[in-house]
Amino acid sequence: MTDTRSGGARGALRVALLLGTGAVAGWMFQRLGSPLPWMIGPLVATALLSLSGRVAVSVPDRIRPFGQIVVASQVGLTFSPDAAATLAAQAPAILTTALATLIGIVGVSIVFARWNGMSYAQSFLASVPTSPVEAAEMTAARGLDPMPVIFMHTLRMSAVVVLLPFALFAVEGWPDSRTMPYAGQPFRLADIALLLAIGFAAMHLFRRLRVPNPNFLGPLAAMAALAVSGHGLTPYPGAILSAAQVVLGCWLGSTFRRDRMARAGRLAATGSATILALLSLCSALAVVIALATGMDWQIVLLGAAPGGVTEMALTAKFLQRDATTVTAFHLTRIFLFMPSIPWIVALIARLDRPAPNAGDRP
Repeated sequence: MTDTRSGGARGALRVALLLGTGAVAGWMFQRLGSPLPWMIGPLVATALLSLSGRVAVSVPDRIRPFGQIVVASQVGLTFSPDAAATLAAQAPAILTTALATLIGIVGVSIVFARWNGMSYAQSFLASVPTSPVEAAEMTAARGLDPMPVIFMHTLRMSAVVVLLPFALFAVEGWPDSRTMPYAGQPFRLADIALLLAIGFAAMHLFRRLRVPNPNFLGPLAAMAALAVSGHGLTPYPGAILSAAQVVLGCWLGSTFRRDRMARAGRLAATGSATILALLSLCSALAVVIALATGMDWQIVLLGAAPGGVTEMALTAKFLQRDATTVTAFHLTRIFLFMPSIPWIVALIARLDRPAPNAGDRP
């Protein structure tokens, strides 16, 4: 078995080959007309390589922020003064959606907890849309096994990224061709360097301030502030945005492990059912809220989806929907969820019976 995690020039070459394979897969998926081709293609290819057992693929953590920073900066630049006014007018719908999905996630996690072989606290931490690392840390802090939680988050993120865009395409009709926004944006090295410098500086600032998800929220806040003030910078060209998606797709795919899947047993099947139920519930809530408010149902659906803000913002851009509003939905949920998770876990843990750890886990 080949391991891409070894250090030095040999390890760097293997990572480059991995990303190159992801880029080829992205190009192939684009030719096939797939939604989010530069993310889904690398995700599928890297996951297949990892699950084959022949190549132990891994995207280093120091590379992943590049993808998040690029996407966050691009989304932040859409926060024009007009967009900010629109978001203020839609605040009631955004807040209602965040609260409704939170209640739905709590309900689904409790219903499926025993079927998954988890405690209620484990099941909630495995279902709530937050960072897998933070969810695992909170699980371990309660003396519970974090591995089922990590496994469920891997399934959730991958399922939402793959299933939701295809489902939306199936509903509205498969287009003959679609291009990623900014495909014709000129390639100016000075503009790209300035965007990256501001993005990385904002990321490090938010990390020092201990703000949740600093890799995304830092660059997003910095670029949004510039855009709202009327000093927005030139967006990244399409090639850079595609490269960022390749990095994120390869990272998601590389989180699958053959040994973990082989030992997952019942959790793999029940976890998939839990995620499908969660996605279905959030989608139903989104449609109801869209009908009640008159908002575009696809925007509300992407805003309510139990996926990451990075992936859903990209999906909105690819589907030519308002990524600014979709991002606002997710940011509202993030700032509601993150401070609330500890006390929700403590409350749910009171429902737990003995033997809190999953009996069949990856």
